[in-house]
Amino acid sequence: MATGGAGAGIRLPFFYGWVVVAVGFLIAFSSGPGQSYVFSVFLDSIIEDTGLSRTTISLLYAVGTGVSAVMVALVSRLADRVGPRLVATLVAAALGAACFGMAFATGLVAFFLAFAALRALGQGSTPINATLLTAQWFVLRRGRAMAMMGLGLAASLALLPPLSRLLIDAVGWREAYIALGVMVWALVIPATLLLARDTPDEMGLHPDGLDHPPLREAATGPGDSGERRVFSSLTFWLLALPLTTSPFVVTALVFHQAGIFAERGLSAGVAAAVFVPFALTTALSSTLAGFAVDRLGPVPLFLLSMLLLLLALGASRLIESAADAVLYASLLGTSSGAQRIVQSVLWAHYYGRHGLGRVQGSATSIMILMSALGPLPLAVLEGASGTYATGIAAMAALPVLAGAGILVARLRAASLEAG
Repeated sequence: MATGGAGAGIRLPFFYGWVVVAVGFLIAFSSGPGQSYVFSVFLDSIIEDTGLSRTTISLLYAVGTGVSAVMVALVSRLADRVGPRLVATLVAAALGAACFGMAFATGLVAFFLAFAALRALGQGSTPINATLLTAQWFVLRRGRAMAMMGLGLAASLALLPPLSRLLIDAVGWREAYIALGVMVWALVIPATLLLARDTPDEMGLHPDGLDHPPLREAATGPGDSGERRVFSSLTFWLLALPLTTSPFVVTALVFHQAGIFAERGLSAGVAAAVFVPFALTTALSSTLAGFAVDRLGPVPLFLLSMLLLLLALGASRLIESAADAVLYASLLGTSSGAQRIVQSVLWAHYYGRHGLGRVQGSATSIMILMSALGPLPLAVLEGASGTYATGIAAMAALPVLAGAGILVARLRAASLEAG
């Protein structure tokens, strides 16, 4: 197996791609300040200090999420041109500055600009660079590499909310944002500049640490030639739309979790507590799925994640105790973890490593928009019928349709390659 280091002539006892995975872990971890699970910790303190209403902040959230969807497409295409290493460095610098912007914001316009920047840079643009960077270094072992990198998101979910709470209680919410901004700069900028490399070719290496180029890898999109088509490609939509099912449904269920549990007779405390098994099963299933996808491919794993999502939807209507709630959250977390690996590897699996940002960034933008829309139809149907059962029953059709769509996409891709 080939080895290599950060400079010419340096040799290491392991493949340097795993160093890049570690950098990706830090990038993914540092997306936290722009993620909902960190902002939710700051919410009450911001309202108390500024007098902004929850409605106003919710509107900022929706607009910021829309900006994030547009931004991730632009950032990922820029990564195709100049490489994800430089883009990740610039995005981290801007994300840290956005944290400082939140710390010093005093008016509605300033809060809008700072929060939109946090969402745009943290929610999508930071994680997509970690994904694109990792994808360049692995083909045969891409799934397990994505799983290891993705543990940065799990660690961020587990550590940054309590850390933010400690900082807020100790020094105040504005100072806490300053600390998070410094953390982003300290973790990402030195690591990307000193350790990351865009491709193994820069170091005279091949993906996976092999002594030859990958024997099986897509060079262009299915049926494409030259400048690959994205939004005008039927195959792209047959892949992209099924991948929106999990973010759409899971966001809706999580957003309305307290109400769904209350309808089943469980307290808000139980609704909050089951995020622990949700996070644990997400991390565990992501790790296992990373190894499984290398052997089975992304389509069987996606079908499994849709089956688990369908079971979770059914379990949500059978919750009668805390134990039932844990089972429901575990099913939802296991489905989410497997889906995260699928969406990380599927685009490189079908389109190859070269020019990946254009495709994966476009797909990620669609997923972000669908996740933002997810809570709305469930709320509308609950308001119209007086129960969440109607909306959940309607959403149960989505995993079935998504599974059928991904199978059609695979058949179409195979026929185009054969032709």
